[in-house]
Parts: sequence; structure tokens; C-alpha cells
Amino acid sequence: HSSTSHSPTSNSPTSHSPTSHSPTSHSSSSLGEFGAVHVLMVLCFFCCLNLINDSDLQVVYFTATFPYLVLLVYLIRGVTLHGALNGVKYMFTPKLEQLANPQTWINAATQIFFSLGLGFGSLIAFSSYNHHNNDFEKQAIAVSLINSGTSIFASVVTFSIYGFKATYNYENCLERMKLLLINTFDLAEESIHKQNISFWISELNQTHPDQFGLISSRVEHCSLEQELDTAVEGTGLAFIVYSEAITNMPAAQLWSVLYFFMLLLLGMGSMLGNVMAIITPLRDFKPLARSFSNETLNGLVCAFCLLLGIGFTTPAGNYWFTMFNEYGATFSLLFIVLIEVFTVSYIYGLKRFEKDVEDMLGRRPGWYWKVMWAAVSPLLLISLFIFYIINYIQGGVPTYQAWDKEKGRLVVTEYPVFGQAFIGVLLVSSVSCIPLAALYAFCTRHQRGVPVRKGSARSRTSSV
Repeated sequence: HSSTSHSPTSNSPTSHSPTSHSPTSHSSSSLGEFGAVHVLMVLCFFCCLNLINDSDLQVVYFTATFPYLVLLVYLIRGVTLHGALNGVKYMFTPKLEQLANPQTWINAATQIFFSLGLGFGSLIAFSSYNHHNNDFEKQAIAVSLINSGTSIFASVVTFSIYGFKATYNYENCLERMKLLLINTFDLAEESIHKQNISFWISELNQTHPDQFGLISSRVEHCSLEQELDTAVEGTGLAFIVYSEAITNMPAAQLWSVLYFFMLLLLGMGSMLGNVMAIITPLRDFKPLARSFSNETLNGLVCAFCLLLGIGFTTPAGNYWFTMFNEYGATFSLLFIVLIEVFTVSYIYGLKRFEKDVEDMLGRRPGWYWKVMWAAVSPLLLISLFIFYIINYIQGGVPTYQAWDKEKGRLVVTEYPVFGQAFIGVLLVSSVSCIPLAALYAFCTRHQRGVPVRKGSARSRTSSV
């Protein structure tokens, strides 16, 4: 987690400078200290939204394929780095205790929802452009396999570079301890090497306790496993760990440009899908479609997104971003996808859905799909939903990582009352569309089913 994002760099030469952690060094001390907006970030945000507004679906082909090329280049470079194998081994070494943690499965489900676009509406928006007889079954299988394969592929790239960074920090720590012992105890340089430093520390502590006590505060515990165990996610992984790893690579400028250009394209590709999920149903809403052209509607949606995002560019923006990331799209995704599966399987009905599939594909779905829709998926989603609620209740008052300028590090801080209230608004607002839409549909149907009064030119049958 991001709360431990600073420990892997504690042994690096630049770790003691607060400015090395740029995402937090310019942050405010609390959620409520907004300050002025960061003009450069606002301009970048504006430019990205302009590109999205002027783009069409053809741009997705580039934003979706170019990152594969960058990842391939990074894979070739990453596996050739010193210590990369340590990271790859760490990635494929299972930790069974984590599998017993419900939060692991919640994170896994949320990651799948994000990467596949489940619950966001982007899949529905893109699929609405398909032909009636499009073989969506094969495409669904292909997309799922490509998605999982891409995740593993990207993870190998990430952990190879992560292993390089951990090994780099570990060997630097050993080198510092070697020099400290040689200079303090006047030992021969060839007598101490990286493999026996732990022995010498233990031995000198027993044979020269007084002299060793003078340097005990400077003695570090060097452990490759501890470096690898340090879990970093989100912005900490993208902008701290990767940036520090790239800095230590040859031709660092080239790798930096490739990496951050890839991040930009990934962000734009994701935003294209999310904006399309908003714009497509708005275009289908006749009053809006008659009032605004497609270009105007696109511009209004992007402008609205820009206004919402300006708050993230303030000194407290990172805290608000974390709040949105943790509470705005986890509970709601689980709930929305659960409602989607339950509605199709038990309200609309599997038999009717099977007929729809047969009408489009010319064949009915197999037993595997029906078992998944009717039993496995609902049970898994309900279990994850319950686990999420239990974890949320047991967690007590929600906390976040605030930057303490005096201590020069992140400290755990409870959300203030207004922050907790906003979390509640996030949780409710994301799922409120479901009961509101159901209520609207019920009222509309009930109104159409009421007999028309005398004198009306329309009969009840025509109204229905």
C-alpha cells in the first residue's frame, strides 16, 4: 500500500531528501487546505480533454496498441537489468496468507472491472455500434484472454524493473555497511564482502560492544526480501518507484519519455471509453439530441469533466484523488455489476436472454454461460459485496496519508467530518441511478396504464 511507499527508497542516496518524492512534497498538510490550483496541471488537463473531444473511435486503435510496443521495449530492457530476475521470482511466488484475505479478492475484482470496463458503461457504449449478427461471444472470450494476458505481461515488465530497483537499493545498503565497518574498525577491505556483512556485524557487536555502540544508530538491516515486500500502488508506483528506477538506468531520458508517453496514451484511451459511455446515452436522449449537435454535446461533457477535475490540481488534490479512487468506484462497481447480473438472470430471465442470443448468433449459449450467469457470478459478487461492507465497518473511521512537512513524511490521518460526509455522498451517488431509474420506469409505466378520462381522444389501449 501507499503507506509504505517510502521505505524501499530509505536505503537510496536520494531518499533522505523530501523533494525526491515530488507527488507529496508540494501537497498540503490536510484534506481541507486547498490553496491555489496548479496552473500547469490545469493546462495539461485542458489539452488532454481537447484531444479527447476532437478524437473519434479510430484513435482508440492507436492508444490501445502503442502501449504494447512500449511494454515490449521495456520488457526487453527490463529483463536484462541487474536483479530483474529477483522481481520476476517474487511476482510468481504465491503468498497463501494473502489469498485468505478478503481484501485481496476485492482488489482483484475491482482491477478486473477497471481493466475490462465492467460497470462503467463503456462496453455497452462501444457494443451499441456493433452489427446485429456480430459474434460477440468470441469477442468476449478474446477480450477477456487478451486482458488477462496483458495484465501478466505488464506485471512481468513492472516486477523486472521493480526487482532491479530493489536489488539496487539492497546492494547500496550492503556497500554502505561495508564502508562503515571498514572505517570504524580499521579492517582489511578484502576481509569484508557482501556475503558476510551480517556475520561481521554480529561478530563485531559481540567482540567490540563499546565501539559498536557508537555506530549502532547508523547500522541498517539490509534485506532484499524486505525491499521486495514493500508494496506500492497507484501514483506511488507510477511516479515514485518507476521514476527512481528509470533514473538509475542507462539512457534514462529515453526511457522516461517512452514511459510517460505510454501513461499519457493509456490515460487518454481510458478517458475515451469513459467519455463515450457518457456521451452515447446522452445522444440517445431525444431532447438533448434535438437541442445540441454532437460536437457541442462532446464539448459540454469534456468541459464538465474539466471543472470537476480542477479540484485535483490543488495542493490537497492528491488527497481528494485518493478518496475518489478508494470510495468512488469500488462499492459502486460491485453493486452495479451485481444488479446487472441479477437483472438479466432473474428479472429479465435467462430464457428470454437465451432467445435474444440465439436471434443474434444463431445458436443458444452453452451450459457454462448459464451456470456462470445464474449461480457462480451472483454468489461471488454477493460475497465480495458483503466482505467490502464488513471491512468498511470494521475499519472504523476512514483514514488517508497526509504529508507532514515538519517530519518530512506521510502520516496516517483520519478524514475530517466533512470528508466522511463526502465519502458517503460518493458511495450513494454512484449507485443512486439504479433505484431512481427503477422508480422513473415504474411511475412511467403506471402512468401509461391508467385509463384515460372521458373526452380524451386517445384510448387506454393506444396509450399502452
